[in-house]
Amino acid sequence: MKTVVIGSGAAGISAAYHLKKKGGNPVVFEQDADWGGLCGNFTIDGFRFDRFVHFTFADDPYIADLFAKSSPLYAHPPVSYNYWRGYWLKHPAQNNLAPLPVEEKVKIIDSFVNRPKKDVSEIKNYAEWLRVQYGDYFAENFPFAYTRKYWGKEAAELETKWVGNRLHVSPLPEVLRGAFEEQKENFYYTKFMNYPKKGGFRSILDDCRKGLDIRFNKRAVKIDPAAKKVFFEDETTESYDELISTAPLPEVVKMLDNVPAEVKKAAENLHWTCGYQVSLGFNRHDVAKHLWFYIYDEDVPPARVYSPNLKSPDNAPDGCSSLQAEIFFANDAAIPDKAEILEKTVEKLKHLCGFDDKDIVVKDIRFEKYGNIIFTPDIYENRKIVRDFLTANGVNSVGRFGEWDYYWSHQAFKSGINADK
Repeated sequence: MKTVVIGSGAAGISAAYHLKKKGGNPVVFEQDADWGGLCGNFTIDGFRFDRFVHFTFADDPYIADLFAKSSPLYAHPPVSYNYWRGYWLKHPAQNNLAPLPVEEKVKIIDSFVNRPKKDVSEIKNYAEWLRVQYGDYFAENFPFAYTRKYWGKEAAELETKWVGNRLHVSPLPEVLRGAFEEQKENFYYTKFMNYPKKGGFRSILDDCRKGLDIRFNKRAVKIDPAAKKVFFEDETTESYDELISTAPLPEVVKMLDNVPAEVKKAAENLHWTCGYQVSLGFNRHDVAKHLWFYIYDEDVPPARVYSPNLKSPDNAPDGCSSLQAEIFFANDAAIPDKAEILEKTVEKLKHLCGFDDKDIVVKDIRFEKYGNIIFTPDIYENRKIVRDFLTANGVNSVGRFGEWDYYWSHQAFKSGINADK
């Protein structure tokens, strides 16, 4: 049986690897010139940058073992920081208020103590959830602002099922203690953030990728379920017995003919983020000071900034350091000009990170059409309509954008394992 897999990211590589282990004959078609999808990377003058930023903290022993065997990993403590109005606060901010002026601490703690009391069943949206957890003042000044930057939406426009353990919910003693002294305890949802020692993030997939038939520059543009054929932009076709797709649901719907109006409307009502990556390489070793940090100030374009050379020294030449900033937008937003974003991001990061133009040896900006899923209240109904339609037409849709869920890399990989079940 011949299986066609669309996409060579974590889910596509996983699906093909596990099918091949079972004796299958998978062929992977990748629209780009290299494999990895959003787990891939690019190199400029000896500086390596991932496509968007990744760590792995797989909790499934089988997946964790596969990743570790594929590439030796650094185990970084998840120590990150937050930048707010000139102050650096350890993450999570509500547990690390010590650097703030007294008046700001008083406003945050007073609002926290007097926060709204609601049962979970009464909370209608993410904005209410944030107010109930952290109080009005902190919610409005920190996560409300970050939501606009990271999700491209107001908090009131999002539902809450996606939150899970991603945000730390703090009891009063933690907030008070962190207002008086630096917290040593790690409140993150994982003890370590693992990253490959060599080759960038996609190296965790190296062993699974070896021996796979991956064909590059093959962008799928049409699927004919009746004929069991995929048509590509280069005017070639491929027949299949089984089709596994990691492509975003809205894109797959466009590849099919005779799509019911209800399905088209559901696909149009799915929302996601897109965004720029600004990648900077420096001829100094000391520009990157934090593994990663969040920025709440809305006049600073990036929502998050990571340090590739701190993730692994292999990502930069000796004696150099690097930063990668992520600037996100909702898919239906007006996207600012690339040159404007690059200039403003660099100027703001000069102030935050203490570098100058003479220190920059690499300056790059790239746009990614798909970044993450936006969880508007109708997401579950709409994705079910689309996925049920694809299933009925023999399209097995997997991965972050195929299942349309907030998947970390190991979850996308697991989705690929389950592709033929």
